This record gives sequence, structure tokens and C-alpha cells, in this order.
Amino acid sequence: MIAIQVPRGKDKSCCGAQRSGMLRGMKNRYLLIAAAIGLAAMPALSADKLEKGWTKMFDGKTLNGWKANERPETWTVEDGAIVGRGQRSHLFYMKEMCENCEFKAEVKINKGGNSGMYFRAEFMEGWPRGYEAQVNSSHTDWKRTGSLYNFVNVKEQLVPDDTWFTQHIIADGNHIIIKVNDKVVVDYVDEKNTYTKGYLALQAHDPGSVVRYRNLMMRKLPAKK
Repeated sequence: MIAIQVPRGKDKSCCGAQRSGMLRGMKNRYLLIAAAIGLAAMPALSADKLEKGWTKMFDGKTLNGWKANERPETWTVEDGAIVGRGQRSHLFYMKEMCENCEFKAEVKINKGGNSGMYFRAEFMEGWPRGYEAQVNSSHTDWKRTGSLYNFVNVKEQLVPDDTWFTQHIIADGNHIIIKVNDKVVVDYVDEKNTYTKGYLALQAHDPGSVVRYRNLMMRKLPAKK
């Protein structure tokens, strides 16, 4: 006798369990992938998150929010930095004014170069009226980086030419502090309250100067009582 084996139907309960297991496995894999993506993104989010109250002034790509008082061709964006190179010009940040504020940036100036970070400045042609934190490591003008120009002048070279450094200005009422690489170099009270409110600005001083600014930030401070 020849035994004939008749194919049996698929075991639905077995297949259902397999499908359920596969779905659970896929779901777990998606969850792991999503978690990995989230973890990878966390450092970037932390880096972009600014300290309380700080405003990022420069997007690293364009001069949106900035306006030159003259000769706009002096200013370009290169490799994530604002570059001043050419005839005298001052680039004003127009989105906010500074009454009481902090203003900081990373800066690099060439050998023999001269620049400055203005605060409480008037938008005008020529040399603006306002306070200037000097940027100058080796220019013929002896007032060096960190000077509150013509109020408190620093004579010594604090940073070498062509070297990135940080300059941080705190203007709180008539009390002005300037830090270079986190070191206080000016701590001054202007009894005359010479400048009380105005714009923040960057200086391109002369054709021989090439200055670069990046990571520009400002923070408003409460009004003095």
C-alpha cells in the first residue's frame, strides 16, 4: 500500500505568533533607532541652547540684522566669521539697542591691524559717537586690545597677532567692565555718563587691517535703579 501524505493547512496560531514576534522585534528596533538619533542630537541641542537671556547676533552665514554706516563692501562673511577688510566702515547690529547690556565675541586681528567693538553707539557716518572696546595687538596706535578707548587705555599686548581671543563687555549703568579671555582688564565708572544708549557695532579701521568676528552675542541687563 502506498501511503499518500496529504499537505496540511498552515498552522494559523503558529504564524500569528511569528508575525506578532516579528512586529515586536521591528518595533523594538525602531525604538532603539529613535533613541540613538535622540542621543546623537542632544549635544547639538545643548550647544545651540544659549545661556539665559543671551541673543545670538550672527547666523554664521549672512549679515542679516547688520547695516554698514558706509562702504558696505568692506564687510563679508567667510568661514563662519564676519570679516572687515577695506576702507573705513562700521557695521551696526540693528535688531537691538544697548542701554544696559553685555556684548561678547571671538575676535582675530592681523599684524598691524586695528578694529573695535562699539557699544551705546550712534548710527552715523564716519567715526561713531559711543564707547569703543579696542581691538589692536600691534597697530601704530599704542592703545591695545581691551582698552576702553580714550577712557582707560591698555598699553601692553594681551594677545598675539592672528590669534583668536574673546572680548566681553559689560555696560551696567555708568559701570563698564571689559574682559579679554575672561580676565578683567578694565573696570571703570564713568562719572559723566558720557554715552547712555545706542547700538552695538564693529569697526573696520583702514585698508591694512583685517579683522574677523564670530560667535557674537548680546544680553540685555535690567535698568539701573
